[in-house]
Amino acid sequence: MRALSVPPPPVRGTNDMTQYPAVSPWHVYLLECADGTLYCGITRDVERRLAQHNGKLPGGARYTVGRRPARLLASRECTHKGVALRLEMAVKSCPRSKKLDSLQGPVC
Repeated sequence: MRALSVPPPPVRGTNDMTQYPAVSPWHVYLLECADGTLYCGITRDVERRLAQHNGKLPGGARYTVGRRPARLLASRECTHKGVALRLEMAVKSCPRSKKLDSLQGPVC
C-alpha cells in the first residue's frame, strides 16, 4: 500500500503560503436578465457564477434559466459570508430603483 503524498503544512512563523490557494472573498452580485428583471446572489467567484446563470457551466438558479442571457450589473466584495448574506437580504428588500445604488454605496 502506498502512502499518500500530501504537502506538509507551512512552518509557523514563515510566510511561505504559495502552495496553498488564497481564500477568495465573498461577493454580492446583481444581474439583469433578458426580460429586464433583476437577480441578486452571493458567490466567491463572480465570473464562474455568471457562466452558470447563462448555461455555460452546470448550476445556476432556476430563476435565470428561462431569462437568459443575464448580464452583470454590479458586484460588491465582502469580507465574510455573513456580511455578504446580510447585504444580499438588504438589496433584495430595496425597491428596484435602489437595488443598483445599494451595491455601490450605503444600503437603502
